[in-house]
Amino acid sequence: MPDLLNFFTNRTENAVSLLEALMLLESPTPDKPLVDALGVYIQGLLEATGAAVTVYPRAEVGDIRLAKWNETASGKPILLLCHMDTVWAGGTLAQMPIRRDEYRLYGPGALDMKAGITIAIEAVRGLQAHGTFPNRPIWLLLTTDEETGSHHSRDLIIELAQQSGVVFVMEPATENEGLKTWRKGNASYWIKAVGRASHAGNAPEAGINAIIEIANQAIALNSLNLLRKGTSVSVTQISGGVGNNVIPPEAGCYADVRFLIQAEAERIDNAIRNLQPIVPGSQLEIIGEINRLPMERNDLMIKTFRQAQALAQQLGLALGEDGAGGVSDANLTAAAGIPTLDGLGGHGEGMHALHEHVLIRSLPRRAALLAILLREWQGG
Repeated sequence: MPDLLNFFTNRTENAVSLLEALMLLESPTPDKPLVDALGVYIQGLLEATGAAVTVYPRAEVGDIRLAKWNETASGKPILLLCHMDTVWAGGTLAQMPIRRDEYRLYGPGALDMKAGITIAIEAVRGLQAHGTFPNRPIWLLLTTDEETGSHHSRDLIIELAQQSGVVFVMEPATENEGLKTWRKGNASYWIKAVGRASHAGNAPEAGINAIIEIANQAIALNSLNLLRKGTSVSVTQISGGVGNNVIPPEAGCYADVRFLIQAEAERIDNAIRNLQPIVPGSQLEIIGEINRLPMERNDLMIKTFRQAQALAQQLGLALGEDGAGGVSDANLTAAAGIPTLDGLGGHGEGMHALHEHVLIRSLPRRAALLAILLREWQGG
């Protein structure tokens, strides 16, 4: 079926033009008007393909949009999951304009993840033009706060995923233009030590040193690392003290936690919540929680990936796999037990960096891959 790949290769400039148009509409997460403007623009594109679009208003972030094709067809939907927001502030284009060379398209949000949105729309458009759009429900969810933790969208993501047969997440591809079959989960905690102030010269014995307490807790946190299992507990910030001659009454430290399997998430969470003071008279306050469970490379993930790999082979593409220490919305759907594939977006470099770019040649390949997945997917 290399003809499908050739078909999308001949549409490369269509994809580039669409991606450039999306990048011109800046969409930083905190700027609701800008994100909503992008959402309105994309809605028009989707409705032009025959999609029915539902808008989910949000007060603090951009409105979420859900596009549906083949609403009355049988079978569970395939859910395409994208986010419209980026980390780039409004006005970035003035200092970081869109530019192109022979191989790359540069600009804010190019890779993360306006290329993913481009590929999703181009796959739909291309299948329709090719006359092979599948007769099953296809849903495309466009969220607006992924870069800040998906707090305004996660419940909707999980609700829609639970109605779906499989979720394709349009985050950037791996370095070998493959899919992500695992992602670490994450948690964060702030551990605060409360002691008692006293003059460091006149009455040091009357004080309770919160810095010494938090130093002990930092060592205890570090001992929870289990790197051979993919678990890291990193003390990344520490603060305390009020003056050079005062026994510090308060101190605190921040812990960033990553884990590959849910059992490790539970182990670390339990251990941190049960930390006990070391310095006599001191007290601890612990704030934090598990943010996202891991996307595990379990039997379901392996089965889902192998089906995608077999379909890619029909296009003449060797589809590899890898993972990531960072999180995405794929963590949410995979942890809910829904077949999930992540990294179906563009291939490039520089996410969140000044050299962010997508490799132009990856756009037709990824569109062809997504198209065959949409057209031929079995199950669900």
